[in-house]
Amino acid sequence: MSDNFGYATQFPRVLRRFALFAVAFSIVSITTGIFLNYSYGLTTMGPAAVWLWPVAATGQFLVVLVLAELAGHYPLAGANYQWSARLVGSRFGYLVGALGVLYGAVGLPGIALLGLAPLTATVLGLDAGDTRLLLFIAILALVIAYLINIVRVQLAARVNNVAVFAEIIGTVVLSVVVFVLWVQGSGGTPDGGHGLGFLATTVPGAVFPDALVGGALVGIFTLVGFEAAADMAEEAVDARRTVPRAMILSVVVSGVLGWAALIGFTVAIPDLASVSASPVPLAAIAEYWLGPVLTKGFLAIVVFSMFALVVVAAASNSRLIFAMARDGMLPFSKALRRVNPRTSTPVPALVTSLVVCLVLLAYGTADGNAFAVLVGATALVPYLVYVLTLGGYLAKRRSIVAAAEGGFRLGAAALPVAVLAMLWLVAVIAALTLPEDFRSADYVVLGALALAGLWYVAALRRRLADGTAGIGSAAANEKAEVA
Repeated sequence: MSDNFGYATQFPRVLRRFALFAVAFSIVSITTGIFLNYSYGLTTMGPAAVWLWPVAATGQFLVVLVLAELAGHYPLAGANYQWSARLVGSRFGYLVGALGVLYGAVGLPGIALLGLAPLTATVLGLDAGDTRLLLFIAILALVIAYLINIVRVQLAARVNNVAVFAEIIGTVVLSVVVFVLWVQGSGGTPDGGHGLGFLATTVPGAVFPDALVGGALVGIFTLVGFEAAADMAEEAVDARRTVPRAMILSVVVSGVLGWAALIGFTVAIPDLASVSASPVPLAAIAEYWLGPVLTKGFLAIVVFSMFALVVVAAASNSRLIFAMARDGMLPFSKALRRVNPRTSTPVPALVTSLVVCLVLLAYGTADGNAFAVLVGATALVPYLVYVLTLGGYLAKRRSIVAAAEGGFRLGAAALPVAVLAMLWLVAVIAALTLPEDFRSADYVVLGALALAGLWYVAALRRRLADGTAGIGSAAANEKAEVA
């Protein structure tokens, strides 16, 4: 079976094993995830929240096993969209793809504005409360990240390769240093601070179900996006083998290193009340043990990790837009499926993704509360994508196993692994939709789906019916177009 599945070859295969692992590892970004979400677990459950990280890691490991098999069988750009469309049908694939576009459109500007910009301002000694400055930094970061992707995918890959080491230094190594200083008791506390029993401490008076959900969300929010390596499958060398391995390895490494970092930081908390009250708890812990100068160095590494995430997310988002446009599933599909012959990058898809991000960034700056709600929706969207994809897998699993050529295969373990993964995803979606705190984000997702439904009713339904859109359509089988 050809890895092109009837599509014209439009990308050079230049990404090897480590580059693909770097893509998946950088977009999961334990540094970014823990840095932004640690306070949530600390304030809702307390230090005991660290024990729920391996629960999330185990659940996501089950999910990645299933998706890795799909990546080996369908090594195509726009991973979840392609898998769902080929498993169930083009209409189902459109639903999954629309959710993926929403996830990228909101998540990228959210990270840039709410995470990258204020940290960059802090590192540079600027006013992190200046809204215009933060908007400028966020715009600059997004434009540079997309320009890197436009120039050549190899340049984006080099940034992500470096980011792997930045993640390890900025999170794991730092947590080890802080832990060692805690053991030595060199932070001004004669007894070295809390004992290890501190890791069992919970927030007094917390309602257990709410605390359990809050504590688990640190891992749930962080350990997503590993399938970005599959979005780059058409640019990967020996994609059927290298992409699944990169995805699985990224979850394993992120799970292990992330938990080690959480334990190191949490044990070293000098004062729970003051750290919990800090807007950036990890920075407060680091500054207590290392001082302000070394802490700024740590924050600089965190900034680079966030920027690398933006770079790889830009690549992933553009490949999804390109893949859907190649099948005629989007407005202006003919333009969006063009690939620049000189750079071998989908420039129109990249530019479109950037423009959408900038529009939402401007909207978010004008109404920060609304933007916070939009960003909150991005916690739910990837899990909806996962549950829909796994639903298709469970329905068509036998045909996949029978037709698989090379790549990663679960074999006899496929059904139990997929069922357990589905149960995990259902539990996560319940945790992200039922609490009152997440209700506004639920409405955002429903609104986005309604918008996608309007395009379907207005034009896509007719295109699918007459065969000018969808998997195997006339649009999909056209010769490669160049800008």
